[in-house]
Amino acid sequence: MGTKAISPPGDEALLHILVTNDDGVTYPGLHALVGAMQQIGEVTVLAPDRNWSASGHVKTLHRPLRLKQTELPDGTPAWASDGAPSDCIALAALGFIEKKIDLVVSGINPYANLAEDVTYSGTVTAAMEAAISGLPGVAFSLDTPTDFPGKKDFTAAAAIAQRVVEQVIKNDLPHNSLLNVNIPHLPLDQIKGMRITRMGLRVYRNELVRRVDPFGRPYYWIGGESPAGNPDEGTDIGALSDGYVSITPIHLDMTAHDLMAEVATWWGLDAK
Repeated sequence: MGTKAISPPGDEALLHILVTNDDGVTYPGLHALVGAMQQIGEVTVLAPDRNWSASGHVKTLHRPLRLKQTELPDGTPAWASDGAPSDCIALAALGFIEKKIDLVVSGINPYANLAEDVTYSGTVTAAMEAAISGLPGVAFSLDTPTDFPGKKDFTAAAAIAQRVVEQVIKNDLPHNSLLNVNIPHLPLDQIKGMRITRMGLRVYRNELVRRVDPFGRPYYWIGGESPAGNPDEGTDIGALSDGYVSITPIHLDMTAHDLMAEVATWWGLDAK
């Protein structure tokens, strides 16, 4: 990991990057992303204190949120919250982090977040919360095979993350937008390049698993095989299957504009 970039007192010119994830502050993917971002600017880490995978876009309102100081393995100071990834961004943006935040990055998730996955993914919804807060947000995920037996290596993904963020800084993201970046599980020199993609179509193979506990009470697991996907050209799924990094721009306006006129006719209304 790189040398920590510490802002001198009064130095407001150094880019300030907030890093979070959904796997928890102890996860190696976060540490790799922090190291990459430290090559670009000053880094603040505020991440969940445990795994929030598939948590979706959460806003905790029914209980207080607590934070504690901790350190990453290389000594980088960090904050750990008992809230969700999106809570971490909200806490920071609402003033827990006093210094102005220029950019939010989330990840590196150990598995891809493709197509409809973005609605479930704590990694992606942290970047969505950044966009809601008026900050540029980028989510990074590594397409590790679910049956991969070895230790996950985030080296290539971290290098890609640095390249992507450098371009985001140079070019800015439009308001209410974010980037969802998925990286092939390949050595850096075997990744063919980058593609700008649209969201593909996931094929979910969920099933309900019924069990009975020792007291005779039923309980349920949502199980099933890992999701598949259609590797159509131009999609995030297709790019990964071809060995390319997938960069999908996402806008928070989820209105189905092409359906507005049709739905308006149901009640004899005009679509505005």
